[in-house]
Amino acid sequence: MIQVIWTFLREVGDFFAANFDPWRDSVDIFLVTIGIYWLLLLIRGTRAIQILVGLIVLIGLSLASEVFQLSTVRLILQNFLGSAVLIIIVLFQNDIRRALARVGRGFFPTVSAQQESKMLEEIARAAQSLVQKRVGALIVLERESALTDQIEAGRVIDSWVSADLLVALFQPVSPLHDGAVVVRDGRVASAGCILPLAQRDNLPEGIGTRHRAAVGISEETDAVVVVVSEETATISVVMAGEMVRGLDASRLRVMLHEILTGETQKLSGEGEGERSTAQSPANPATVGDKAISRG
Repeated sequence: MIQVIWTFLREVGDFFAANFDPWRDSVDIFLVTIGIYWLLLLIRGTRAIQILVGLIVLIGLSLASEVFQLSTVRLILQNFLGSAVLIIIVLFQNDIRRALARVGRGFFPTVSAQQESKMLEEIARAAQSLVQKRVGALIVLERESALTDQIEAGRVIDSWVSADLLVALFQPVSPLHDGAVVVRDGRVASAGCILPLAQRDNLPEGIGTRHRAAVGISEETDAVVVVVSEETATISVVMAGEMVRGLDASRLRVMLHEILTGETQKLSGEGEGERSTAQSPANPATVGDKAISRG
């Protein structure tokens, strides 16, 4: 049976090769271009792009050493770049794994529309409950960029998203309440995670560690972060270094849905009051109990 299928596919390939020979090079170049473009989209906004630039610089130095006959430099770079395939696999292992996962999700989606709707409902319920209890929370929704390189520590949870679980994880008596919860593929992947803090000084006055961590991770990845402040009892959403504060459960649910479905590419103040930009800690951009800080 396998032999028959293989013979059929080979005959089909020979047929197309014989009848579409003038277009073969064009199709070849087009597919390679699409592949490179897709790869750049995959690593955009991650640390992998910096590593890729470094490899390109080394390749450029290797070519320059050939031109100017720098034998020692050429020998070192040739030995180093001779294992380029292995180096790329080691350095980009997370991105390769994520790329293969994306291809798999294209054929077998891991989160259906119904599951996503339920997940957002549970997150909104948890946020509202935490606000009422004045308990702080930090929930990171992983999207295309893997968060493995950005987060530290954390305890593996691997459970379906539920309001009760999220509320329990952030209770002061919980050993994981100080860190962030990471949601990946519709599941609570880990809790108690440590995120990088934003270092810039133009955030609104009163922004605490949780909000700085949310801004920090959103500047390095495409993650969407939900922050609940125990001090102000408000819900915030952070994406790409921008922050919208003063949300309720209903608006939070709608905003997350629009972001995850691609309807919203960037945060704005529409529907949440006037739009403002934070200038400095001494001049916060606030409108009532809502504010937007732009990166």
